[in-house]
Amino acid sequence: MKNRIDIMTPNELLDELRSLVAEAEKLMSDQVATPTVEAVSALRDRFKVTQARLAELYADTKDRVIAGARYTDESIRAHPYPSLAIALGVGALAGVLIGRRCGR
Repeated sequence: MKNRIDIMTPNELLDELRSLVAEAEKLMSDQVATPTVEAVSALRDRFKVTQARLAELYADTKDRVIAGARYTDESIRAHPYPSLAIALGVGALAGVLIGRRCGR
């Protein structure tokens, strides 16, 4: 099992990225004080951790999408005619709803 970094929800990750960008902008726009090596290093470390979390979230999401696609493919291949009937019904319903909306 691979070593996983603390998984954040997508919203928590976005908040962390926004915070990181705000700190970087503040650090760069502060004209009175020159950014210290420590401040830049701390910001770089936070960026690396956030980047690793984003990569982990991407990998997990990709795995889930692939698993869902495989399951769907297996279900369709196991039951082709019911799948075709369901697709036809959904398409007909969508066509009726779109036709009613465009007809107004």
